[in-house]
Amino acid sequence: MQQKRIAIIGAGPSGMAAMRAFAAAESQGEQIPEIICYEKQDDWGGQWNFTWRTGTDHYGEPVHSSMYRNLWSNGPKEALEFAEYTFDEHFGRPISSYPPREVLWDYIDGRASQSGVKDLVRFAHAVRWIDYDETAERFTLTVEDLRNRRTSREVFDEVIVATGHFSYPNVPNFDGIETFPGEVIHAHEFRGAERLAGQRVLLIGGSYSAEDIGVQAHKMGARHVTMSYRSRPQGFAWPEGVDEVPEILRFDGAEVSFVDGQRREFDAVVLCTGYLHHYPFLPNEMRIDSPNNLYPTGLYRGVVWQGNPHLYYLGAQDQWFTFNMFDAQAWYARDLILGRAELPSPEERVAHMEEWLRRHEALEDDPAAVRFQADYIRDLIEATDYPMFDLDAVVEIFLAWKQDKKRDILTYRDKAHRSVMTGTMAVEHHTRWLDELDDSRERYLLHQPSGELEHEEQASAPKR
Repeated sequence: MQQKRIAIIGAGPSGMAAMRAFAAAESQGEQIPEIICYEKQDDWGGQWNFTWRTGTDHYGEPVHSSMYRNLWSNGPKEALEFAEYTFDEHFGRPISSYPPREVLWDYIDGRASQSGVKDLVRFAHAVRWIDYDETAERFTLTVEDLRNRRTSREVFDEVIVATGHFSYPNVPNFDGIETFPGEVIHAHEFRGAERLAGQRVLLIGGSYSAEDIGVQAHKMGARHVTMSYRSRPQGFAWPEGVDEVPEILRFDGAEVSFVDGQRREFDAVVLCTGYLHHYPFLPNEMRIDSPNNLYPTGLYRGVVWQGNPHLYYLGAQDQWFTFNMFDAQAWYARDLILGRAELPSPEERVAHMEEWLRRHEALEDDPAAVRFQADYIRDLIEATDYPMFDLDAVVEIFLAWKQDKKRDILTYRDKAHRSVMTGTMAVEHHTRWLDELDDSRERYLLHQPSGELEHEEQASAPKR
C-alpha cells in the first residue's frame, strides 16, 4: 500500500474530504498510500476561496471561484454539517443557520487543518493532462508548477478528480445581445451587488444564482430587478422592485423584448445560466459528458468511472446535500483504494447504475429529488465506516427551508434550525440578514444575546 500513489486533483471541499478520509483511516492504524493533491489556487477551499479577480488569475489561469462578496449560505448549515466534525466542535458555541462565506470557509478549513493534511497539497500546481497506460494500469500526470514555471510528469495508480463543476460557465447566445450598451457578465464573474445600486438589472435564469443575486441586488439598492425564466417562474413572493418575466425574445440596444410581448429597458445584465462539466486535463474517454443532474451517467455509485475503475469523481452531482455528501463519496473511494471494499463486476455495476437512473428519471418534484439524494448518500455510508446520521431529518430541514423561502424570500435566512448531529438549536443572528452589510467572520461572531434581532436601520445601509 505504501508503494501505491494516489493523485487528488483539486483541494476544494471534495478534495479536502478525500484527504480527510485517508487521514481518518491512518489514525485507525491503517497503512495508506502516498497521496499528492494538486491545487491550482494558492490556498484550499475551492469555491469558498474568494477572489476579487475574474477572467484570469495572477498566473494567467482561468479563475476557478464563482464566489462573491456578501454571499451567505442559501441553505441551512444543518443540512451540510460534517457528521464527524460539527459546527459546535469548531466554534465552541451555537451559531445561526445561515453563515456568510468567510465563516463556512473557516469551518471547512478548520476540519482539514485538524487532520494535518495541508502538507499533502501542492498549491499553485495545475494538472495539464492525464494519460493512462492500460498495460501498466497507471496514470501519468503532466503538471505545471505555476510559481516556478516548471512542468513535470508523475505516475500514479489511482486518480481522484475533485475539481467541482461550478466554475465553467454556460453562456448561451441571445438575438441582438451584442447591441446592449450596458454591462453583460455571467454569474461566475459577479463579485458584488454594490455596483448595481440604482440600476435596472436583468437576470437571465430561473434558479439559485438568479434568486440569490436578485435579492442581493435588491438589498444593495438596485432600482429594479427582473428575472427572466425559460421553463417556469421561481414563484416566490418577491418584494416590491423585484419580479419575473418569461423568456427573452431579443435585445434592441438597452431594450429587451420578452415572449409575452413585454418590453423593458435595462442598465446591466447578469447571465445566471448555469455551468458545464469541464475537465480539460482528461481525454474524452475519461470525461463526464452529462447534464448537471443528481445522477451523472458513467459513474458507478456516482463516484467510480465505469470506463476505468481506477478513476474517481467527487462532487460531480447537482447538489442538495454538499459537504457531508462529499464525505460519503470520499470515504467510499478511499475504501475501494485501500481494499476495504470490493468493486463489483462491470455487469453488476451497469445494473446498479441503471436502477438508480430509472429512479432518477421518475423524480417529479423537489421533495422527491431531496429524498433521492438522501437515499444515495445512505447507500454510500452503509458501505463504509463514515458515521451514519439521520438523513430523513435533514430532508425535513430542506423541506422546511423551502417553505420558509416561499413565505418570505427576504427573511428565510433569519430562521433557526436544529443540528441533526448534535441536537443543538441554532441561534438567531444578531442582525437581520436584510440589514447586515458586513459579512466578515469577526462581525458575524460578535456576541449578542440570542433571540433578539437587530431592527434599527444601519447608517450605511443603502436606500431600498
